[in-house]
Amino acid sequence: MFNWTKKGNVFDPTHVTDRTWLKEFAQAPATLVFDDVVRVYFSCRPNRDENGQYASYSSFLDLDRADLTKVINIAENPILSLGKKGTFDEFGTYPVSVIKINEDTIYAYYAGWTRCVSVPFNTAIGMAISTDKGKTFNKVGEGPVLSYSFDEPFVLSGPKVRRFNNKFYMFYIAGTKWIKTDGIPEPVYKIRLATSEDGYNWKKHNKQLINDKIEEDEAQASPDVIFANGKYHMFFCYRKSLNYRGKEGGYRIGYAYSIDLENWTRDDSKAGMGVSNSGWDSEMVSYPHVFELDGKTHMLYLGNQVGRYGFGLATLNGIL
Repeated sequence: MFNWTKKGNVFDPTHVTDRTWLKEFAQAPATLVFDDVVRVYFSCRPNRDENGQYASYSSFLDLDRADLTKVINIAENPILSLGKKGTFDEFGTYPVSVIKINEDTIYAYYAGWTRCVSVPFNTAIGMAISTDKGKTFNKVGEGPVLSYSFDEPFVLSGPKVRRFNNKFYMFYIAGTKWIKTDGIPEPVYKIRLATSEDGYNWKKHNKQLINDKIEEDEAQASPDVIFANGKYHMFFCYRKSLNYRGKEGGYRIGYAYSIDLENWTRDDSKAGMGVSNSGWDSEMVSYPHVFELDGKTHMLYLGNQVGRYGFGLATLNGIL
């Protein structure tokens, strides 16, 4: 089992008072490493509108590279505007994954949200590009770069993009069904894979990567993959299909490994990241992002209520 030392809740958005678009939630953290800071991208929400509806924005903050528990800057604005009326990202950009292409160019992939009638929402995956070191991004187009298809009919979200062997790998989730609990539709989604030579044109592999463990309708999310010691390590999260907003059925962090990025062996007992006895992550842990920095491996992750009170940090003792 991997052994992580939790460093606590690094950023709580409810403490921010001077940004109207940032009132609660700091979800799906993803990093870019610079010489003096580690930039953490996340998705957040302003207060609900007059109809009780949320919007979602993506932005970033900077952590001190020498002390990852210290926030030294919060962006003044979101990195992306919401889409035009009727577009796939009209109501939200969440979550976001970033990847540095060269010193001048950074790609971002994000889930765009649109509201529906029979179910609350649908999502597809968009792409944007930054040429100012990740401070602002311009969308490649008004439509998604990865969208619904015969095999994946709805809810494409949670992109995590990595480059291995000069190829882009996008690990993401796709919906399989909607089920109802107390009359409310809830999505079931599984981890999938697409690959690309250029980051623009993607080929779906049309298979569920991670087998189910707790039940057939478990939901899986946030598949983050890192290569170390001859194999690929995936940290992800999973939850029960119903009654998952509390401790009993809430998100937990899972683990799988592979030697070819296609075939994965799931072994959640090795993940080493459970809920705490009390505090901000005592009910759930989710949306892990794993990165290496100065010889150490770190994980950013969400706590209770799927990041309503921000994200925390854990550091691996030993190696992957």
